Amino acid sequence: MKKKGKKGRKPELSTTQMISLSFLSAILVGAALLMLPCSTVPGEETDFLTALFTATTSVCVTGLVVVDTFSHWTLFGQIVIMLLIQVGGIGVVCLSAVLLILIHKRLSLKTRVLMMDSFNLDSIKGVAGFCQRVVRDIFIVEGIGAILSAFVFVPEFGNTKGIYVSIFHSISAFCNAGIDVIGPDSLCRYSGNYFILFVTMMLIVLGGLGFVVWFDVANAVGAFFSKAEGRKRFRLHEQTKLVLALTAVLIVSGAMLTFLAEMDNPATMQSMSLGAKIWNSFFQSVTFRTAGFMTVSQKGLREVTALFGLMYMFIGGSPMGTAGGVKTVTFFALMLYAISFLRDREKPVVFNRSFSIETIRKAVAIILISFLVTSLLSIMLMFTDHGILMTDALFETFSATATVGLSRNLTSTLTPAGRMIIITAMYLGRIGPISLVMFFRGQKAKKNLLISAEGKYYMG
Repeated sequence: MKKKGKKGRKPELSTTQMISLSFLSAILVGAALLMLPCSTVPGEETDFLTALFTATTSVCVTGLVVVDTFSHWTLFGQIVIMLLIQVGGIGVVCLSAVLLILIHKRLSLKTRVLMMDSFNLDSIKGVAGFCQRVVRDIFIVEGIGAILSAFVFVPEFGNTKGIYVSIFHSISAFCNAGIDVIGPDSLCRYSGNYFILFVTMMLIVLGGLGFVVWFDVANAVGAFFSKAEGRKRFRLHEQTKLVLALTAVLIVSGAMLTFLAEMDNPATMQSMSLGAKIWNSFFQSVTFRTAGFMTVSQKGLREVTALFGLMYMFIGGSPMGTAGGVKTVTFFALMLYAISFLRDREKPVVFNRSFSIETIRKAVAIILISFLVTSLLSIMLMFTDHGILMTDALFETFSATATVGLSRNLTSTLTPAGRMIIITAMYLGRIGPISLVMFFRGQKAKKNLLISAEGKYYMG
């Protein structure tokens, strides 16, 4: 007989394991649906690896594709992809909980804890209401995005298809997926359409800010228009101020670097007007940080642009949003800690609030493990797919683990082994490499009561 857990019960799955398995389940269901004959246009074939890759890139809101979404999949297949993107953007746990609430089912304590962990919240209090508000506001923003996009797509594609393309585009942009049903060159044909560039960028940025920031800003706006007493009482949370500041700095700095590197590049922006160069530089800066749409050839980018783009991919969006990467606050916390060490300060401080040592430890673990995993996957990709240039391999794997979705025309040429590596990278990027470690570790480990004597180690 197999031994059971304590008191004869089987050991329960941890919340990390349940969240990881929920995304894996969604991917497998999506792959099964995409393998149905009705998902593929006549004359094309979809093998399991192609279906698995497409389902993974959709649920993980990455955007890397091995077949053209607009030409390989039927309307049914495209709708499956769109729904997978939506599920991945909202989160399987949150969406499931909201469905239970809608059918008037009581949420168990375990479900509430699972919801709390899926959003990295500090308390279980009000988690059901938070989740409902997240889903409601996502649909509102995506709806507004679809309406605005329709002003461009309806005249071009007609009423029915134009509305469909607008909805697909809005969901994909807000969820930072970068998958489109427009054509083989993403948004390159709209590089001179500043309206659609602005709408797309706003959707991407809003999705990447994080839901806590949304609600905090909404409360601030409400307080501003309320009585004078309300204005005095309400202050933006330090997380909100930091996220907004970091987002602005990253967008502007990325745009400046892109403009300087690409303004005279004949493969990207040389033929554009000054206004178009500025707009497309901002778009490239935004899309580098987990969006996946492109208005210029990524293969045509200069080496220097591709290399600093890796850093922006790695940083990604902000916590508790639809974007990937190690997150803006995580990266900033580590950089600030290094500066504090050089200035001989015990703790890093921003907006008169210090980062706890536990937060710094978590930031170190996230960044170190993410970087090591991404680097290892890059090396594996170059081993399995001989002839790949190092820049292209790094661009592909950083894009996958950060759930960005940009590629230097490499994805569709990958061998089966290379595709499996990128599938693994996308999945790890969505659940987080640390989650994988915790997945195999199981339940939270007990604290080590044994205190070891300090060793004498030399560094630097």
